[in-house]
Amino acid sequence: MTHTLDSDPEPDDDRDDIACTVCHRDLRADEIGRHACRPCTDLVDINLRALAGPDGLYVRLNTRLAPGSGSGGPAVSGSRTAPVPVRLDILNLMTAGGPVLGPLETWVRDWETHGRAELGEAGTLQQRVDHAVRTLRFNLEWAATHHPAVDEFAHEIGQIRRQCEGQVTGERPPRRIPVACPCGQILRVALDTAGERCPNCGEQYGHAEVLRLPMAERRAAAA
Repeated sequence: MTHTLDSDPEPDDDRDDIACTVCHRDLRADEIGRHACRPCTDLVDINLRALAGPDGLYVRLNTRLAPGSGSGGPAVSGSRTAPVPVRLDILNLMTAGGPVLGPLETWVRDWETHGRAELGEAGTLQQRVDHAVRTLRFNLEWAATHHPAVDEFAHEIGQIRRQCEGQVTGERPPRRIPVACPCGQILRVALDTAGERCPNCGEQYGHAEVLRLPMAERRAAAA
């Protein structure tokens, strides 16, 4: 069962954080003291809810297990003696240590060290996914204010949803476009990129800023 501490440390109003660590936009006056702005916190909640439950993305992965049920899969064999094959990429997503349940429970363990969660490894994989999602959602507001790695958490939850959604719907990931940082570094961004840090000069761009960067020249982008 998820539990909370009797009291929380008060947010440090004197800290230097004036921008959301997830989307990098300036925090509003009523958001000062948070690591993640409210719109980014709401988006994480939406992404978590999309994964769990009887109609969630995790359970819907079952519909794509048979080869031929998704893009690129071979036809299912009609032999009565051969075992029914499955798509290993989908099966990997659904395993206990796979890229869905594995990271979810890793974050639950992390929050457990802060007294904000209790790992539940009993039951089916679906029940464990549902438990992890409930736990993370229950204390999401705490994480947005107090957890120093909430940006990493937000991006990872978004990536998990995109992975599952891509397999369930067959949609391709957003096309990445090469843009040029003033220092000359080429950054590859998509329309849904929350933000980007230039690995060359260290400049941090928010969503709007990175999309305003000029397109990289073809020769530079191919390098």
